[in-house]
Amino acid sequence: MRKLLTVLGSHPGGRSAMTCRFRCGDACFHEAPNTSGNEYAGDLIARALSRRSVLRAGAIVSVAATVTTTGACSGESAFASEDAAKAKGKPAKGLRFTPVEPNTDDKVTVPEGYGQNIVIRWGEPILRGAPDFDPEKQSAKAQEGQFGYNNDFLSLLPLHKDRKDRKDHEDHEARENRGHGQEGGGRRQLLVANHEYTDEILMFAGYDPDEPTREQAEIAWAAHGLSVVVVEGEKSTGALRAVPRHRLNRRVTATTPFEVTGPAAGSRWLRTSADPDGREILGTLNNCSGGTTPWGTTLHGEENIDQYFANTEKVEDEEHRKRLERYALKGTDTERKWERFDDRFDVTKEPYEPHRFGWVVELDPYDPDSPPRKRTALGRFKHEAAQPRLTDDGRPVVYMGDDERFEYLYKFVSSKRMRRGNSRADHEHNMTLLDHGTLYVAKLHGDSPADEIDGSGELPSDDHEFDGRGTWIPLATGDRSHVPGMTADEVYVFTRIAGDKAGATKMDRPEDVEPSPRTGRVYAALTNNTDRGASGKAGPDEANPRNGNKHGQVLEFAERGDDPAAHAFTWRLLLVCGDPEDPGTYFGGFPKDQVSPISCPDNVAFDDYGNLWLSTDGNELGSHDGLFGVATAGRRRGEVRQFLTVPTGAETCGPLIQDRRVLVAVQHPGEVDGASVEKPASQWPDGPDAYVRPSVVSVWRKDGGGIGL
Repeated sequence: MRKLLTVLGSHPGGRSAMTCRFRCGDACFHEAPNTSGNEYAGDLIARALSRRSVLRAGAIVSVAATVTTTGACSGESAFASEDAAKAKGKPAKGLRFTPVEPNTDDKVTVPEGYGQNIVIRWGEPILRGAPDFDPEKQSAKAQEGQFGYNNDFLSLLPLHKDRKDRKDHEDHEARENRGHGQEGGGRRQLLVANHEYTDEILMFAGYDPDEPTREQAEIAWAAHGLSVVVVEGEKSTGALRAVPRHRLNRRVTATTPFEVTGPAAGSRWLRTSADPDGREILGTLNNCSGGTTPWGTTLHGEENIDQYFANTEKVEDEEHRKRLERYALKGTDTERKWERFDDRFDVTKEPYEPHRFGWVVELDPYDPDSPPRKRTALGRFKHEAAQPRLTDDGRPVVYMGDDERFEYLYKFVSSKRMRRGNSRADHEHNMTLLDHGTLYVAKLHGDSPADEIDGSGELPSDDHEFDGRGTWIPLATGDRSHVPGMTADEVYVFTRIAGDKAGATKMDRPEDVEPSPRTGRVYAALTNNTDRGASGKAGPDEANPRNGNKHGQVLEFAERGDDPAAHAFTWRLLLVCGDPEDPGTYFGGFPKDQVSPISCPDNVAFDDYGNLWLSTDGNELGSHDGLFGVATAGRRRGEVRQFLTVPTGAETCGPLIQDRRVLVAVQHPGEVDGASVEKPASQWPDGPDAYVRPSVVSVWRKDGGGIGL
């Protein structure tokens, strides 16, 4: 039996040093790449105080319009303060479970009365011809047909996209199920998962980080990307099981051909020796979270792509080097050293290859033969996620965060309307929606006295909330740039630089940003930023009110008139996370002694009752990461209740909240400093003498009832 490794201390942000190495290239140990001289919201507050009453009135008018259109809080402002003293009785519908206590148990811990199962693990076969997982006989060919590593974003779609195809699908299902003891029909769904990154130390026995082999590199290429796999629910529980070798199952890897679409397709900045036209890219890397579109596709955000490319320090062209550095590319050798096996990962040999990553990818999971597409109109940065919302006239709007310290919030507004038909022409039209429109970046203004935003996180005296207004600054529309001195394709390829020039507000690591399907209000998880207020760095502002911010906050905003295409919005902080006993924390006005402690919010999801669900990454409160439900309206607004925790070294990713099931992606279990295959830090999910394997977990009520009811 292998000896279990003693858990060691964590890195800044609560992560292990190993996670920082393999997931983001030690981003928190390097200077933040945003060195722009943008004004901070705090500076703007001081100059705006004389107009404060006007701004406040504008915010009230805007929010009142939101209430009128959404009906979110009938008879009162959508942002009306709640009387915390009345927080009595039952929790909000959908959150009525016994909260899980903070813990460091090496397992997935769920509320009393709930069950769970592993849906699928890294390495399980999903394509026909793929072998069962054998850790001692890994190969790139095998991994190309197996579920990838470090699952993150999850989407569950109906197995049948439309009625027209249903009969053919059902006939095919019946043929496939004969002799397999399976039933088809409505209990099957299509699961789509991201595979963010690989940790070779935990994948390969005897791995030498100084001398990786070509075979190990090729296995890692195959373990990146996306998986599409049919899953089947049990009749008596909420358990899900993967259906291997189904005809819709698919793997997309770091070597799969991608089509480049949108206004930057063919740009000189995307051309390489292998692709002189700049229109076809091999692979996708570091897919973090994503989104599911109303037209039946999935979106996937390429995030920490900088860590894959070597030799930025050797680039002689100063302007090119600075552009690479603005995207956090640095140094010479990379952690995985892929540049030894493929020239495209060496910027001295393929200078524009890094520009081909950092996009939002769109996938049609119903067509295994369709090329995935990189949508350049949505800009290039460290995309955490991309979840659309439709305007009243049917145009998709996508909200996006750039996950790095002092980076920005963005949105894209399409100029084309979605078609709701099921014809081929409708589908082809909808597959162009994200290629035409306007890309915006956010600028936030606070409305409290500037001297009260002092970095402590304590609430200002004016209205006892962190709140204000904001504007969306246009960056580019089609082939027209709105940024002086930059062409349109430069705006799309170097979006961070465009945001600098536009004077966007520097945020505390904006990660997942999603609109509530119930109210239309938008929620942004700002994970943390320990550099806030440091010497030479941006100080606190009302949207980012704490210096040395270890725990993060959750921003809530309402578009003017509840129009996703609006150019203005009002905002406030729903949560200022951390220890409830810390005076610099805030839980929507709800009594602090009645909430579950939460730190480092990351992914965002919603249930059918309008509750916000947050997964965490790097909990700084001494507990393992987890999944939390938060009431967003009514007397319980701001009440945080913990639903689960994940095993040692793991992060909670990809939450999906269904009526009778919760899905989470348990990412990088056992990723603790000093761990290896020979010295594991976790025994999850299969116990001693088994590899630690990232997996997808389904959780349900044992009595068959609805989640949180």
